[in-house]
Amino acid sequence: MKPRRYQLSKDATAIATGRGGRGHPWIFREQLSSAASVFRDGDWLRLVDGANQVVGHGIFEAEGAIAIRVVRRGPERPDARWLAAQLQGAIDRRALLAARTDGIRLVQGESDGIPAVVVDRFGDTLVATSYSAGADALARYAAHVLGTAVTGAVTTQFAAVVSRPARRRVASSQPARTLRGTAPAVARFTEDGLPFAVDLDAGQKTGTYLDLRGLRHAVATAPLAGARVLNLFAYSGMLGRAAEAAGATAITQVDVSERALAFAREHHVVDPARHTFVVADVFDWLPALAADAIFDLVIVDPPAMTSRKEQVPAVLAGYRKLYRAAAPHVRPGGVLVAACCTSRIERAVFHRTVRETLGDGFGLERELPPELDHPVGFPQADYLKIGWWRRR
Repeated sequence: MKPRRYQLSKDATAIATGRGGRGHPWIFREQLSSAASVFRDGDWLRLVDGANQVVGHGIFEAEGAIAIRVVRRGPERPDARWLAAQLQGAIDRRALLAARTDGIRLVQGESDGIPAVVVDRFGDTLVATSYSAGADALARYAAHVLGTAVTGAVTTQFAAVVSRPARRRVASSQPARTLRGTAPAVARFTEDGLPFAVDLDAGQKTGTYLDLRGLRHAVATAPLAGARVLNLFAYSGMLGRAAEAAGATAITQVDVSERALAFAREHHVVDPARHTFVVADVFDWLPALAADAIFDLVIVDPPAMTSRKEQVPAVLAGYRKLYRAAAPHVRPGGVLVAACCTSRIERAVFHRTVRETLGDGFGLERELPPELDHPVGFPQADYLKIGWWRRR
């Protein structure tokens, strides 16, 4: 594809290139001139500065706050050799994870220098997805390279390689494609010795949330023998599985999706007598929970609930409602896990919201860092915040 030429404003040039050529990977729509209206969603652009010098290459997006995703800085076009080098660098940075799990995010978009592309490994299945129409080919090529090059964190030949365009504002014209083998409806991987399943047919993102590995490990290694656990926004029940492995004997899992909880019941339960599944909207169900329902661990991990900064106040109000309703159900000495999965809410703002809502009765015992395969390469990549709050 031959890139089209676009001259950046001075401000946009500064954002894209930064100091020493390490700029922000996104150019926002407010920084573009009206000349950009001629481009179509997914167009590849050659970016030039006021002196007509090529400063990079990027992908245009027709809607949303992000207008251009910078693929490569400098005059050189992003080619196959460049992409292979980016992929190898990403794999090398994940080498330590291969000893713990075969569920690994091999590529994390812009933070690995490959914008709008995510590639996840679930055992012997590889799933690539893209968040921009212009990156669909990049995602397929990344899947092809990673599916055939057995190095580093990729320690097995893949039985199935799938390319799956993600949901985005402008619908993709590319359907999901199986690039190799036969894609299973359910993929499997092992994490710190625990087996997990992935709903490839209808699961969120690429099928599951690998970024919650640290929380699963924290739950699985917590002293929960005989404990009561409340897992809100449970999705496919992986945190419930971790709680059961830690010895919890009463695990209540609540989610609005009947399918997700059915998947949890089928794939993430060893002893059915320990689990109760509730199909309900947590925002309605939790305030109505009986006052004598007390738990040793309450996990509050809601969806992002925001795609625009104007929505942030309403989301924070929703968080406060959840924590006010959840706090009375945590026993003294117990733990409330508060999680936020949107970069629209800054880390300090999130923790302040939790602290002010819970009051002096809770203290932040620890904050879980981002996982190795979910690097934070720029401010907007710092989306996942998880706090472990102990009731005094």
